[in-house]
Amino acid sequence: MLVCDNPTVKILRKNQYQNNWLKQPMRSQHYRHWLIDKGSLTARLQLSFADFAVKPVNLKVAKPLRDEVALLQQRPHQRALIREVLLIGNKNPVVFAHSVLPSNALRGSWNKLGRLGNKPLGATLFANPKVKRTPLAYKKLSRNHPLLRRVNHRLSANFDHLWARRSIFSLNCARILVTEIFLPRILK
Repeated sequence: MLVCDNPTVKILRKNQYQNNWLKQPMRSQHYRHWLIDKGSLTARLQLSFADFAVKPVNLKVAKPLRDEVALLQQRPHQRALIREVLLIGNKNPVVFAHSVLPSNALRGSWNKLGRLGNKPLGATLFANPKVKRTPLAYKKLSRNHPLLRRVNHRLSANFDHLWARRSIFSLNCARILVTEIFLPRILK
């Protein structure tokens, strides 16, 4: 029997909502149905857009954001593989996805996650029935949030706020954090 020294799901749920992440996307209007869907976002986008693609924009080893470190129960100085992609629907960016893959998660069953290129991470995660997911957490990112600054930089945009959701996926004691930021074009 495999025993993990990872924190319990209860602790993950508690930490998930630190830094003003919400259990429900309050007043998210038209984004709500996208935010609360617990299925594969990749699969839903593929059904919604005839022309779907993944465009990698950043892949580097770096320190995760402070709340990501706490959520993944990492040491503050530990680095992780940070993967950022744009999910493109009908030639328009509709989602900015930010994934934190600690080095221990890139071993064993998930050893190929760091080499996905333009393949969607979601397809890999939802293809394995042994993968578990924590409840979704939601946040309306403001202009000063580091992830919204990255979105604005990558898209040469000037968004004041955008809705995001995040959750942890786990397999055989290895955890990764996936944050999806919904862009206005997803509503068109």
